[in-house]
Amino acid sequence: MTELINSQIQHWRKRLQLLMTELAHFISQGDNEALKSIVDDLISRSTDPFLFVIVGEVKAGKSSFINALLDTGEEICKVAPQPMTDCIQQIIYGEHPTETQINPYLRIIKQPIDILREFAIVDTPGTNTIVEHHQEITERFIPASDLIVFVFEAKNPYRQSSWEFLSFIRDEWRKKVLFILQQKDLLTDEELRVNYEGVRQHAIQQGLAEPIVFAVSARDEINGLKDRSGFVELRNHIHQTVTGGTAPIMKMESILDTADTLLNKMKQGISDRRRQWERDRDFRLRIGETLDKQGLLSENQVHTLIKAISRDFQVITTNYEQELAEGLSFLTVINKTIAGLFSKQATLKEWLQSLIQRLENALQTDLRMKLDQQIIDVADRIQQMARVIEYEIRNSPNELAMDHEIFSDIAERRAQVLRELLASFTSFLQRGENFMPDDVFDTSKNMAPQVAAGSGIAVIGVVLAAVTKGMVFDITGGILTGLGVLFAGITFGFQRRSILRRYRNEMNQGEKQLHIELETKLLSYIQTIRRRIESNFDRFDLHLDREEVEVQALESEWERMHVNRTQLLQELQEAIP
Repeated sequence: MTELINSQIQHWRKRLQLLMTELAHFISQGDNEALKSIVDDLISRSTDPFLFVIVGEVKAGKSSFINALLDTGEEICKVAPQPMTDCIQQIIYGEHPTETQINPYLRIIKQPIDILREFAIVDTPGTNTIVEHHQEITERFIPASDLIVFVFEAKNPYRQSSWEFLSFIRDEWRKKVLFILQQKDLLTDEELRVNYEGVRQHAIQQGLAEPIVFAVSARDEINGLKDRSGFVELRNHIHQTVTGGTAPIMKMESILDTADTLLNKMKQGISDRRRQWERDRDFRLRIGETLDKQGLLSENQVHTLIKAISRDFQVITTNYEQELAEGLSFLTVINKTIAGLFSKQATLKEWLQSLIQRLENALQTDLRMKLDQQIIDVADRIQQMARVIEYEIRNSPNELAMDHEIFSDIAERRAQVLRELLASFTSFLQRGENFMPDDVFDTSKNMAPQVAAGSGIAVIGVVLAAVTKGMVFDITGGILTGLGVLFAGITFGFQRRSILRRYRNEMNQGEKQLHIELETKLLSYIQTIRRRIESNFDRFDLHLDREEVEVQALESEWERMHVNRTQLLQELQEAIP
């Protein structure tokens, strides 16, 4: 049976060792050196004896308690009227008595005491000193401890620092705790009963459902008054829970409890990281939605502009079509032809040239004014789109603090990506050439002097106004040239209907060409600016994709380790009667 039990313990230890090795790798994916050190220490201590950590205020009788508990007849821990434990003392088994000062805060004491083969003891300075100066006990020994023994002065067990320290180790590490009322020989039975119950109630308020409390007197134990010292009951409890054969299992349970704390810290860190990713994803979606919304509004304004230009174009050309129709009536042509021969009145040819000139002036004046009114709205919409994006970048939500307990390196990586994004986008907005793409406007090269006078989104209106005006007048100029050719062939033998039909066809074709050119160029311009804005987010998008993959991998790994840890703990708990 013993061999079977030992074989099972070895099996559990191997599984625990594997789990802790995986946990070390898992935690190494974060940026917390203290947590890495804790798990490494747990791995190295996994086969060590059961570890008691003795805590309590200065002069609570901790050193006397340890001497009485070891029951060697020797003063293992120095006892004096003034505080003697000025550093942490780790008491372990050794073939020969030795003391080694590891650093100013830690001393190793080895003693050839058989009981130390089963458990080791860590004696600490007063809790009022530990909290302020001796961080090593919280960083090194509390996570690795298997039982925290709180030693209180029996006559006054309510001092604040001990209870504050209890709150810390319970909230942070959820360790098993044993309460000792030391120096009970200084109290009456009634006083001891009151303080005993007081400690129990304080412990319950701290979240311990069934606190275990012993009242002892180290002086009585050392002086041989063992029947009233209280150490018989304490040793029986230790034998039942530690030295009676369950110590290896309890040791593994303790390690798994610490592993659970470490996993929960990682889980919180991963949750923070996921929330940051979700907020960054939502931020990026808002950027896309803003671009969609503002782009659609810009496109609608372009269509409004084109309709206004087309409408004015049609009104003007229709008016001149009526004048042309009236001027080309048979009698009017005869009169103009004869008058041109015998007087200074305009000939038919001169009148047609005048009509073309007046049509050109009307188109230029009216369409230029209409463009000036409408192009401002399009430019303002594009500028607003750029400014909204810049505002979103500057106010991107931050969930992952730069000093995050686990993922401060990820927080810095994200912050760097955002800094580069903001710098890139701000620079983008300041460079006028970004808003004057050559692939949209052939005339953009001629705009360089005007761009040099301004920069960034300030040049949008200048670019649009100059290019659209040039585009409109190139088209209308072509139409008017065509009219000139048409009118040049008009003689006395012309066909009025044919001329009017050709005029109308020229005007309709010109209006369609103007509509297509304006729509193609302006919509292409809007899409080009959008693509250029989007290109600033390339690295941020890569960061988002990377974070999504890494966070999902961490969550899957955490879930697997949590399941393995829970299964092993259940098996260990079922093994204890």
